[in-house]
Amino acid sequence: MRPMRLSDAVDLEALEAEARHWLVVQRGGPAHLAERPAVGDWVTLVGREDQHVWVAAIDEIVVGYLQLQIVGATAEVMQVYVHLEAREIGLGDWLLEAALAASRSLGCTVLEGTALPGDRQTKNLYERAGIKARKITVSTPL
Repeated sequence: MRPMRLSDAVDLEALEAEARHWLVVQRGGPAHLAERPAVGDWVTLVGREDQHVWVAAIDEIVVGYLQLQIVGATAEVMQVYVHLEAREIGLGDWLLEAALAASRSLGCTVLEGTALPGDRQTKNLYERAGIKARKITVSTPL
């Protein structure tokens, strides 16, 4: 686990596409994707004070990432994703630990994230880090 490098941009673009493809079929996924457009060009996030990205790599192969956005005193996990074949070895936990540590060091007082309905893996990831649900939003098209 390490901060994103410029050379990771292509790998992150591919992983983001994989993550978004998975979200399309999840309950609440299409609405979530509409609210959060793809980063696309990850190079644009490098060096920004309000954006922090960490990657999880195995033998220099990027298999996961976490994108954190800082707005005032709030840090928000915009995206967290680990490739299906690299799950269950703690990479998501390490990425979230890095986000929590960075958020504290930046003076943030709150860290927020999103888990879709039925996405038990993401909800479990947050709960292992001590992050609890504080609000559930329900919606229906009219």
